[in-house]
Amino acid sequence: MSRPLRIQFPGAIYHVMNRGIARQKTFIETGDYGEFLKTVAETHELWGIEVFAYCLMSSHYHICLRTPEGNLSRVMRHVDGL
Repeated sequence: MSRPLRIQFPGAIYHVMNRGIARQKTFIETGDYGEFLKTVAETHELWGIEVFAYCLMSSHYHICLRTPEGNLSRVMRHVDGL
């Protein structure tokens, strides 16, 4: 059974996270954290997301953000797809 569709609308605030498979590390080297943050900054430039807080751990991340355009699916595809 698939999960229900996420509600998306302009100005919505979300807590999003992603975890490595079987809680394996997703950030292997120290530089990986910086590259991830560059991708988040790039996402801000492309779609205007506003990041309120984030937490990066070796096996996962959490981000609290607002999507002015109501396009969370597109934003997360960019963040997780690079």
